[in-house]
Amino acid sequence: MKAFREAIESWDFEAVEALLADDVVFTSPVAFKPYPGKPITAAILRGVSRVFTDFHYLREINDGPNSALIFEAKVGDVTLNGCDFITTNDDGLISEFTVMVRPLKAAHALADAMAAQFDQIQQEAIDAMTAAGANQ
Repeated sequence: MKAFREAIESWDFEAVEALLADDVVFTSPVAFKPYPGKPITAAILRGVSRVFTDFHYLREINDGPNSALIFEAKVGDVTLNGCDFITTNDDGLISEFTVMVRPLKAAHALADAMAAQFDQIQQEAIDAMTAAGANQ
């Protein structure tokens, strides 16, 4: 998780994307259905970087392929606490990525801010899939 944490903390999304498995599943704290696939997961993480300010990890807990990275950030003027629950596959790539946030006021602020980003997130995911198909 060191490489992932360093990539996120420096907002290096090329490095983040390289750490995602093609079949990664992202579970959002504000959406009911998980998002499957590397293109949409990478686009969501880029979208979060446009929404969060003062982001920093507070601590990390590791247990084999499972990690929990506890963070703090702001969405507008609302401070949130959260945790990234990450599972890696046999190749060391992230196969499951679940985010939880609190308090409820912060979850609502995050949901609203991400909803405003969603058209761009979808377009970035489509562009990435198109580019990947062109490179095959």
